[in-house]
Amino acid sequence: MSRLQRRAGVLLHPTALPGAGGCGSFGQAASDWLALLGRHGISVWQLLPLAPTDGTGSPYSSPSGSALNPWLLDAERLVRQGFLSPEERDQLPSGGAGRLDPGLQVERAAALGAALGRGWSRQSPECQRAFHRWRRHQASWLRDHCRFMVLRRLHGGQPWWQWPEDLALRRRAAMRRLEREQAPLLLEEALLQWHLQRQWQDLRRQAREQGVQVFGDLPFYVAHDSADVWSRPGLFSLASRGRLREQSGVPPDYFSATGQLWGTPVYRWWRHQLSGFRWWLARLNRQLELFDLLRLDHFRALQAYWSVPGGDATAEHGRWCPSPGTALLASLWLREALRGRLLPGPLPGLGRLPLVAEDLGVITPPVEALRDRFRLPGMKILQFAFDGNPANPYLPANIRGERWVVYTGTHDNATALGWWQSLDGDSRWRVEQALEAPVQAPGWQLLELASATAAELVVVPLQDLLDLVDEARFNTPGTTGPGNWTWRLPRPMAELDGALQRYGELARRHRRSP
Repeated sequence: MSRLQRRAGVLLHPTALPGAGGCGSFGQAASDWLALLGRHGISVWQLLPLAPTDGTGSPYSSPSGSALNPWLLDAERLVRQGFLSPEERDQLPSGGAGRLDPGLQVERAAALGAALGRGWSRQSPECQRAFHRWRRHQASWLRDHCRFMVLRRLHGGQPWWQWPEDLALRRRAAMRRLEREQAPLLLEEALLQWHLQRQWQDLRRQAREQGVQVFGDLPFYVAHDSADVWSRPGLFSLASRGRLREQSGVPPDYFSATGQLWGTPVYRWWRHQLSGFRWWLARLNRQLELFDLLRLDHFRALQAYWSVPGGDATAEHGRWCPSPGTALLASLWLREALRGRLLPGPLPGLGRLPLVAEDLGVITPPVEALRDRFRLPGMKILQFAFDGNPANPYLPANIRGERWVVYTGTHDNATALGWWQSLDGDSRWRVEQALEAPVQAPGWQLLELASATAAELVVVPLQDLLDLVDEARFNTPGTTGPGNWTWRLPRPMAELDGALQRYGELARRHRRSP
């Protein structure tokens, strides 16, 4: 038996929290949320990546994979700490309590950075020393992040391969000129990240006090137009001037005759291996400083990845290429063991990495073997379970063993109520057969099924606890509509108490301990 306790968690991204400014933040609502989770014995808070988003608002295609999203910076706390005046706060662009407006948040973040920069010279010497110490400690990613974001702004949002050649190729003279001529803007970017880090770490401390683990998410690939690729192009499959030589995706399947083309560069794995996976280990270390647990999105690409020619418009003509996932995870395991950051394993002295494998879709035996070799939990989604196939691996009866995270649905699924309303009659009958009861509250009834499994962790989106219809869906994969990534909680935090109390009671009934 595993020494890990069976636990219960909720999926809620911070941008969806209520509060001033038009976007959820690391402020009072986040603190109240953690207090609610702790009060009711719900011991895991799962979120999406905290990185800055792309132009559609997606945090899975970030311009800077190690940075934090400046939309999440809480202005009220900055005022209380003396970094921002009440007048400056009141002059910030501000949205209402409804859906998030990405364009407005970009303006607000820029205004916040400018205000922090203007007031920086008035801060105490002790405060300035603390900032400079942190800046040196984060140098492996922070300097390039700041340079990239400033250059992007100066070039009207153009991708880096369209910048002047000396900037696109990061020639030393051009970088020195940038540091000299744009010092105020570079400082603003660094200050945004420093304050974000401070506010997030305050929330992490509160989470530990409340007995809540924070469960993050890491995309497998990084965006083509990102500080990561611009600063280290040799680690990615690029041609001259940043063009894609090979790009990522997945092959054609039942759902798509042309496959999925993601447009991110695949890795030059041989170079990562030659360096001892230095870039990957630094990337993972940054995430494990921010979170207690980390989901590895598209885990199957650690065993083999689908590589598509850079000029192709579909994923049809790709090929499977091997990945050195075993060597990478072994390197990470050794480092985390030396740092004492392994989770308890099934045997004394044999800890495991604080990772969860996103192993959804068509997963081959070699991918399962890689996941199981490192004793990583996989994922099960109950909305995928009721297609009539008795061997469906998502059926609760087929979920065997503890090493799973079971979801009613994820951020990419319909809400449970929306899912139920879309089902045909046969599928509804199969759900009711599994429940041995008529369906009256789909989210809660799926949650009962999930909680009754042996899985070590059950996670439910907050929307399902609140019985919300599909207008509250967070994302629809394969679409770029204005509704994606913009949902926000339409009620005060205090009104969640009843739903979370009920969930805590359900969790305890199924022996899911905090």
